[in-house]
Amino acid sequence: MAEQRQNRGPRRDRQDKPKDDSGLTEKVVFINRCAKVVKGGRRFSFSALVVSGDKAGKVGFGFGKANEVSEAIRKASESAKKSLIKIATQENTIPHEVIGEHGGGRVLLRPASPGTGIIAGGGVRAVVEAAGIRDVLAKSLGSSNHANVVKATLEALRQLRRKEEIFKLRGLAFKAKPVAPAAMPAPAAVPA
Repeated sequence: MAEQRQNRGPRRDRQDKPKDDSGLTEKVVFINRCAKVVKGGRRFSFSALVVSGDKAGKVGFGFGKANEVSEAIRKASESAKKSLIKIATQENTIPHEVIGEHGGGRVLLRPASPGTGIIAGGGVRAVVEAAGIRDVLAKSLGSSNHANVVKATLEALRQLRRKEEIFKLRGLAFKAKPVAPAAMPAPAAVPA
């Protein structure tokens, strides 16, 4: 029995699958089953919400509908690849606090110190992970509808601007903070 198990190959995680051809990772956020009652019984159809990103600042989402789950996911992932947007990041986090809104969904994103991780749930986590952000605090303030939460998160990320961009728009000269040299210990007093 143990010998058979080894020959079957590695386990595959359907939810988070990296694509070899484009370097994008896809995450299935939500699959909805819809039932239509017909003469012979119920006819089911499925819709899938997929988030796609390169983990380096590009992220998008897609929505697909079909009579089979796999076909709905395929359509959604194709749609997600077409809707990729570039976002501003700053050392594994976001440059500033931001609130994104879409429909009834409201999402608050806050930058976090290194090592904090992604403090977010559901759709927000999927979008932020796909974008390549490693440290962020998030809170969904409005509707819990998966599609609106994902769209609100993308809207929040779209609003992000780096300090250099803001200074440039205002016509100001941007001076990067000088890196402080390591503190040198004060020389010990020599006894006379």
